[in-house]
Formats: sequence, C-alpha cells, structure tokens
Amino acid sequence: MDLLNLLKRPEGKTLEFKRDLSSPDGALKTIVAFANTAGGTLLIGVEDRSRNVRGVAVPLDEEERLANLISDRISPRLVPEIEILPWRQTQVLALQVYPSPSRPHHLIREGPAAGVYVRVGSTNRRADAELIEELSRFSRGEGFDEQPLPALGSEAIDFRAASESFAPFRDLHRRDLETLRLVGDHQGKTVPTVGGMILFGHDRERHFPDAWIQAGRFAGSDKSRILDRIEIHSFPVQAVEEAIAFVQKHSWHGAIIGPVRRTDRWSLPPEAVREALINAVVHTDYSQRGAPIRLSIFDDRLEIENPGMLPFGLTVEDLPHGVSKLRNRVIGRVFQALGLIEQWGSGIQRMTAVCREAGLPPPIFEEIATRFRVTIPTVPVGPTVVDATEQAILASLKGGQGLATREIAAIIGLSARATRTRLSRLIDRGLVREIGTSAQDPQRKYFLAEGARP
Repeated sequence: MDLLNLLKRPEGKTLEFKRDLSSPDGALKTIVAFANTAGGTLLIGVEDRSRNVRGVAVPLDEEERLANLISDRISPRLVPEIEILPWRQTQVLALQVYPSPSRPHHLIREGPAAGVYVRVGSTNRRADAELIEELSRFSRGEGFDEQPLPALGSEAIDFRAASESFAPFRDLHRRDLETLRLVGDHQGKTVPTVGGMILFGHDRERHFPDAWIQAGRFAGSDKSRILDRIEIHSFPVQAVEEAIAFVQKHSWHGAIIGPVRRTDRWSLPPEAVREALINAVVHTDYSQRGAPIRLSIFDDRLEIENPGMLPFGLTVEDLPHGVSKLRNRVIGRVFQALGLIEQWGSGIQRMTAVCREAGLPPPIFEEIATRFRVTIPTVPVGPTVVDATEQAILASLKGGQGLATREIAAIIGLSARATRTRLSRLIDRGLVREIGTSAQDPQRKYFLAEGARP
C-alpha cells in the first residue's frame, strides 16, 4: 500500500483519515460502510481535514486493538487487511476493507435494523429499511425489478403498449413477455414482475407512485423562480422522448457555418441529455418512495437526479472508465432490445465525448444522500488561467515526487515567503496538494493535484 499516493487524495467514498482511535465508534462505522458499499482504505494517524500525518505511538498495540474491536463489534464477521506503514520517524495504521459478499454488516451494539451504514461521498450514512433490503438483495444476486408481484395477474401488463414500443424493431408475441422477464412464474401462476409493471403496467403508478419524471425550467441558477414545468407520466420509453423534447424546448439552437457545410448546435447536446435520462430510468432505485426522477434546467446547467445510490461496489471515479453495474436487469434488457442502450458501460463515455465536442465541460456525477445526480454544464469551458510564475511552479512538480517550498523557490527564483503565497493560491484553486505533519513542518512537500496539468 502506497501511503504517499493515499495522502495525495482527498477523503471520499473509498478513503478516510482518522487522527487516532481514542473514540473508535467513528472508525467502526466507516469500516461497516466500506464493507457494505464499495470497499475502502482507513488511515489511522492522519488528521482528517488538514491531512497532517501525526502517526500512531504504539502501532502494534493499536493494530491488535483495532482487530479486536472489529471482531467484537461488527456482524457478520469482517476480516480486513491491516498494515503498519512507515512515515519518517513514525508509523501510520492502514486498514483495507473490501466490498463484502456478506453484506449488510452492522454494529452489534446498534443492531441489524439501526446499525447498518453505507458510504455516501466522504460520509457514513445510516441505512433505512429499504436500503438494508437492497443490500440483502444485492448479496443474493437478485434485482428489485426481477421480483414477482403475486397479487397481480399477467393481464396487468399492457400488451398493446409493449407491442407498440417494439413495433419499429419486431413483432412482439405474448411468449416474449416471459423471455424479457416482464412476467414470470410464481407458484404455478404467471404474474408480472416489478420491471414489467414499471415499463408497461396498466396501473403502474398505483404500485410505483414515483415512477415518473418531473421536469422544470428555472430562472437563473437556483430554484427560487420557475418558468415552466411538466409532469411526465407516460410509460418510461415514451417518457424519455417527452423529457428530451422539454429540454430542447428550453435550449437555444444555433449553427456554425463552415467552409463546406452548416453544423447545428444546441446549448444542451441532445445525445448527452438522452444518455443521462436513459441512465436515470434504468438505474433508478424504484423501491424508494418519496420522489420521482427530476430534470432541472437552469441558465448555466442541466441536472438530472434519480432515486438510488450507485450500485454497490461502484464509485463515481469508475464511471468515466466505462465500468458499469446494472441495477434493474428487466428494464435494462428491454431498453437494450429497443436500441436505447447500445453497449453496457459506454453511455457515460459517449456523454463526456459529446460535451467535449460541443465545447462544454465534462458532466459532473455525484451521490447526494440516497440519490444520484448528473449535471451537464452549459457554459463553454475556458482555459485555466495561470501566470508564468504559477506555470513554472506546476512544471516543477510534474515529476510526481513532491518538492519542499525552498526547492520550488530555488527553481522559480522567488523568496520562500513569496513562493508560499503562490502555492497557497494554487492549493485554493485545486491545482496543488500539500502533505506534511503540520503547517509548520519544514519537510512539508507539494504535489500536482489529480487532473492538474503543468
């Protein structure tokens, strides 16, 4: 385990710092949350805000104590990897937790109903009953939309609506409903699945009242004044098209006249909007109650927010690399059969490429509580402005080994004090990171932040 690389990163879904184990409850909640969500690394001996490295006084004793705490206070049993990592004249305790096949884990003292935690961003969140059930389904390899609805009969599926959706591609026969898992067998009776009802159910919103799309156009950059709104209660396949039409209604349309041909341009690229909407419909956690999929258009961005965290084992950092885990297999299978999904895992990459081609910043992906949000900025991206001195500082750090203030000052030809001022500005802008034991540490070193370019 590379301690320096871990210290360069901010706390997040898979990384947390703790100064010590004087109050172990916070560390145990983090361990449970890591195991239940996407795994992660816990460093003991590092301050969580400043990332100053304090170290652990007696690492072997703390290692044994931590192992005993995990064994005595977490159920089902967890066995994470614990390492002692050297740092100058001290040591840091590093605990590596992997996504657990035995989830949901819980704190024994709080019980299985109140002691389950998941990781949301850099925080631990207590799971409610619905989220605990989703963890259990995930461990069993089951999807919520594959579950049968035994109180209903197969006639609850609107076969005509399903046939119309498939008409451009092929004729749909009643036996295809079972192949597509829109219906299934339950104790000798053919009944609709959750996915079948959400996609083509006659009375779908009586059973799933939040399976619709709420769209709004707001003035400015917040929700204080709404200019237009629409509620889309159509079947999901049609609802995606209606939502795209609403976005285009509120997008400006122009053209770039080239030497040979004219190229149309929208302030919100339709392909990116389509990908974001389809992802929202396919990956929504329909077991949640309280809010539909929401589409919000502002002067400077579009936000699409759906109920449900990322599928367990997946992080926001995985998304640009094409890593994908399907939450709703029935809905995903139907969308793929209808040509709405081309290849699993490629949607995020296409969305990013389309935004880049339109001169826009890349989409922003966030987990917010138990919801997931995609933001597509509409303000064209401009170059990051750095002056010649700042450019020289960034260039000096490109080796990745880190430099002290005095070393950077010697390279750029400024005093140590002036160099520290410049470094502080670059840190505030997220271009440089600092690592040391304290703000007064003479051996404190500076590194290029992730994504920064000299």
